[in-house]
Amino acid sequence: MEISVTTEARLSRPATGIVHLGLGAFFRAFGCVYVADAMAASGGDWGIVGVSLRSPGTRDALRGQGWAYTSVTLGPNGEETRSIDVLNGVLVAPEDPSAVLAAMAEPGVRIVTLTVTEKGYCHNPASGDLNTEHPDIIHDLAHELPVSAPGFLVRALQMRRSAGLAPFTVLTCDNLPENGKLVRGVVLELAGLIDSELATWIDREGRFPSTMVDRITPATTQADIARVAELTGRPDAAPVMHEPFAQWAVEDDFVDDARPDLAAAGAEMVADVTAHEHMKLRMLNGTHSALAYIGYLAGHETIADTVADPVFAAYVRMLWSEITPTVTAPPGVSLSAYADALFERFANPSIRHRTWQIAMDGSQKLPQRILGTLRENLDAGRDSPALFLAVAAWMRYVGGADETGNLIDVRDPLADRFRAVSEGAETPAERVEALLATRDVFSADLANRLRAPLTKAAEHLWSVGVRTAIRDLTG
Repeated sequence: MEISVTTEARLSRPATGIVHLGLGAFFRAFGCVYVADAMAASGGDWGIVGVSLRSPGTRDALRGQGWAYTSVTLGPNGEETRSIDVLNGVLVAPEDPSAVLAAMAEPGVRIVTLTVTEKGYCHNPASGDLNTEHPDIIHDLAHELPVSAPGFLVRALQMRRSAGLAPFTVLTCDNLPENGKLVRGVVLELAGLIDSELATWIDREGRFPSTMVDRITPATTQADIARVAELTGRPDAAPVMHEPFAQWAVEDDFVDDARPDLAAAGAEMVADVTAHEHMKLRMLNGTHSALAYIGYLAGHETIADTVADPVFAAYVRMLWSEITPTVTAPPGVSLSAYADALFERFANPSIRHRTWQIAMDGSQKLPQRILGTLRENLDAGRDSPALFLAVAAWMRYVGGADETGNLIDVRDPLADRFRAVSEGAETPAERVEALLATRDVFSADLANRLRAPLTKAAEHLWSVGVRTAIRDLTG
């Protein structure tokens, strides 16, 4: 079934109220849909200008379509298509950073949203602090035209302050614990290094609500593009594919209370998003990452393939038994029911979410998704063999070769460093020791506490292989 926007809606495109940094498939499958539904319910000028921070691919694909694209819901029993027409344009930051800053400084822009992935905030994942040695931050401190997401936020806010405008609300949609607080800290730290009075103004006037976002969105393939053309009868160079489920919890703290009617679109506007965030980061994202490394090493291409294997299905349940004691459920939520729903989502055969895709950027994801849970379990004296095995699998994965010696295309900001230390380690214990010394991922105190159980898990994993190691855990 296809749901299309009307010709009148296309002709009366809303004015831009949002600039989005990092316009990829997820935000187009998630945030753009919520904003479209919010405007359909309550109106308002909340059109979106997207910004690609690296490459022109998304802009080039969408420009010939008038910025509209097809959103495809992949249900267990078939697909449903819908045309999304809330984008007013897409800018490419490396081509014209001044145009990006000008768009963010427009008086009508009240919100800047972000999906730049964990590594896009140029922070130290172990501490949350700004990484002042990051090449992009070094550049942004020396130049007025930035290259990093924090740099664009700070310089655009600087322009608004100089023009006598209120700041925009910074609304991150990335999977980070206390993501609004983290982004606020990074922005204030960078602003303070540029202009202390600017940092004071942002601190006083700015707003950085935390959010929890949830919708599984696999990468779009050429086969998907062909299928969308078949379903809709027209070409679309940039459709997005996603599961039926979507959840957005947002702290209701915006500059001048200016925001789309997200509640009318189904978002949960809350005073504190922490419980939603921890539940999702640990139970969904943490399990996703564990399955990515374990599943990839075992030869499973997708998450659905992985959990269809009874050995790995049992492992998922064991993971949740270790994770849930560290999670406080949001009001009215049953963690066991949430886990059951997650399993059904993972098992959806229509969602081809590749283990290799989820495994990307593990150095940025591990501290938030898994290591925080391990720390709490260690503090409480709870054993975590399934989580230790997941970290050991990550350590094997980032070495760049699987159990049969086949090379792995490791995509990670620290990939070269991981490969170098892995090649220099002759035993599993030596690899554990070398990787635990990576302070970008493991703090010194946590590394000391993880050494013995991780060495045990790694030695067993290397000795018998991932499948047998899981069977030994789950019985």
